[in-house]
Amino acid sequence: MLKKIVSAALICGLILTLFSCSKTQEKQRFDETYLDYFDTVSTIVGFENSKEDFEKNAEFIEKELEEYHKLYDIYKSYKGINNLCTVNQNAGVSPVKVDSRIIDLIDECVRIYNLTDGMTNVAMGSVLSVWHDYRTDGLNDPENAELPPMEKLTAASKHTDITKIVIDRDNGTVFLTDPEMSLDVGAIAKGYATERIALALKEKGITSYTLNIGGNIRTIGTKADGSRWTASVTDPDPESLTGYVNIVELADSAFVTSGSYQRFYTVDGKQYHHIIDPETLMPKNTFSSVSVYSEDSGLSDALSTALFNLSYEDGVALLRKLDGVEAMWITDKYEILYSDGFEEILVNEENL
Repeated sequence: MLKKIVSAALICGLILTLFSCSKTQEKQRFDETYLDYFDTVSTIVGFENSKEDFEKNAEFIEKELEEYHKLYDIYKSYKGINNLCTVNQNAGVSPVKVDSRIIDLIDECVRIYNLTDGMTNVAMGSVLSVWHDYRTDGLNDPENAELPPMEKLTAASKHTDITKIVIDRDNGTVFLTDPEMSLDVGAIAKGYATERIALALKEKGITSYTLNIGGNIRTIGTKADGSRWTASVTDPDPESLTGYVNIVELADSAFVTSGSYQRFYTVDGKQYHHIIDPETLMPKNTFSSVSVYSEDSGLSDALSTALFNLSYEDGVALLRKLDGVEAMWITDKYEILYSDGFEEILVNEENL
């Protein structure tokens, strides 16, 4: 499930905004953009002493992105790789020997499932694939767009039990014991991969970088002058004059937004977005977007989906159990709501 509000002028959504520094710096700013991974735009920004140093690090990042993209792809197989598509294809057939990074991801998905009481469930592939097919058909043929029949969604929902995922770490295998079950990691994969790459960069001693992988923003350190990175959140109101509602400051942290206004299709004049409530099996329309701040891009990614489908009160209660995690909600009426500490990361635009 592709869902994130993405940055830069290339896509709508979360916009990474780099403001010019007030003094001369030894390190220079460089950037690189890729279009081939996780079906989205990825932008790397870094401060380095030379273009050669940046290009070496960018090459490492791209290689990592390519590997994670192939491993976590649920739609396509690749020669010589057992990925999540392979796992889905062998549901109910046999265990699949996989790279440890797939097992690590699934372990994290189970942890998130328990943390959110099932509101982020990667075992919902059977339901999400039904919506995907109807949405694709509706976009290709708008005049004949239809909603999935509820009986079809209900039947698919009987194959979303996350306990049917069997992991054997000793043998390095994953097995879906339900033959009609499938995994869809769209709610976490980009953020999780982004976090793993960021940690690898930090281990290499790299600082002053930002990864923006389809709107999953993960900053490494600060900018070269010691100031924080900044990111702005798109205003979902089509009549907005500025295009954004807030700017936040980031340093060694992650910021991810899920929204209803970018990926949708229209049936009988009504829009139906791609974030599906696991309880009703339908898109929920309480919020236009939810943005999550934390130190972990994978956590922010997964929580943005869960919070979108929870009430504001239940979402705040969930965040109060977690350290260093904050969120901002924009309702369907464009009202802005905050968690307890979110306003502490907001930028005073007068100081920019």
